[in-house]
Amino acid sequence: SAKSPTGEALKYIAKYWDGLCLFLGDGRIELDNNPVERTIRPIALSRKNALFAGHDAGAQNWAVIASLIETCKLNGIAPHDYLSGVLTAIAAGHKQTDINDLLPWNYAKPV
Repeated sequence: SAKSPTGEALKYIAKYWDGLCLFLGDGRIELDNNPVERTIRPIALSRKNALFAGHDAGAQNWAVIASLIETCKLNGIAPHDYLSGVLTAIAAGHKQTDINDLLPWNYAKPV
């Protein structure tokens, strides 16, 4: 019967059959997305805290900083060192036309 536990399981398998075949045929494909979920969990938790930023400009500033920090992590750069270096460079008169040099993936002091 389609309503039995076995029938429900077979409907579930049929629904995701293409993905199952792809997973079984290619050993590089993960069975679940737990690594991705672990990576974005701190961002989701911080986002909830940012709801209390006070106003739109504060929330937007938080979003920019959070994006820079996570981009640093993805590029193997210590976020604190990156932000300190960039703010120091800006205070020292870094040219605005060379702003691309200060992006995390172009930053000269990786960890």
